[in-house]
Amino acid sequence: MTSTAPDVHTPAGIIRLCNAFCDAKALLTAVELDLFTVLHPGPATEDELRRRLNLHGRGLSDFLHLLAALGLLEKEGEQYRNAAGADQYLVRDTPGYVGGFLHRANNNLYPAWGLLTEALRTGKPQAVGDFEQVIQNPQVLGQFIRMMDALTQVLGPQLVEAFDWSGSRTLTDVGGCRGNMAAQIVAANPGLAGNVFDLPQMAPFFTEHMANLGLSDRVTFHGGNFFHDPIPPADLVVVGHVLHDFDRDQRKFLVHKACEAVNPGGALVVYDRMLDEEPNHVENLVISLDMLLVSDGGSEYPASEVREHAAEAGFTSFTERPLGDYDTLVVCRKP
Repeated sequence: MTSTAPDVHTPAGIIRLCNAFCDAKALLTAVELDLFTVLHPGPATEDELRRRLNLHGRGLSDFLHLLAALGLLEKEGEQYRNAAGADQYLVRDTPGYVGGFLHRANNNLYPAWGLLTEALRTGKPQAVGDFEQVIQNPQVLGQFIRMMDALTQVLGPQLVEAFDWSGSRTLTDVGGCRGNMAAQIVAANPGLAGNVFDLPQMAPFFTEHMANLGLSDRVTFHGGNFFHDPIPPADLVVVGHVLHDFDRDQRKFLVHKACEAVNPGGALVVYDRMLDEEPNHVENLVISLDMLLVSDGGSEYPASEVREHAAEAGFTSFTERPLGDYDTLVVCRKP
């Protein structure tokens, strides 16, 4: 996998790359202000936006013009409206909304990246607070869940199509949050019953979400800690966007434990922002550095590592393929 970056062979290209954080912060600020939700009903002038968003006004014209130059807004006469992508994915309380991830980036990752030098010197995370604090605060936990939903909402339909779920009767999503990914898979496969295994604090969010989706009778929540508690056995055990939170030894432990939960003849299904053997994919390398900044030992990893751990657990058949724009899907089958 490759990724496009500015031309760093010229001074202008280097400076453009240097200023890329400004583009990102403009987007994050627009989401923080809920600008795209405000514009969803229809176009508005600069002065109307100033009043609706309770802004001073200085710099607003440049801010709106920048968002238009970035392709997030469109300007016609004196009015601004959402561009198609922003209207589909950045309007709060709509099915495609991915703002949960952007709120996390703004509140957690953006400040942490300002301390990348310190992280590289010390090897220690730089984000404020740890996940233990997140799960103890329902409001902050809700923000984390919305971030996870933003990822699974985009990736879910692609995962449903990428694997044949029809021959199995049970599925367990390890670290499945409030069940958004499991719900999409189960909804697309009437013969499949789902389990979600995650920390007990996720249970109220899960119950509410399944009730809203009409899947309370088909997806069951199991509270526990996957380092200490047994994973509910199933024909298919899914581990998605979980392993990168941990170091290699912990990943090995979790893969082995997930393999034990797979019924004979079943499969371990792993997806993550995996790295190539010679990494050159900008987006996934950025995510790997995110893990440096927010976790004690996490990083992205190559698909070969998953295959190695699963082979040690007795699995004999392995396939891998790209999933979505950035993920890799690895399927390990149990004899």
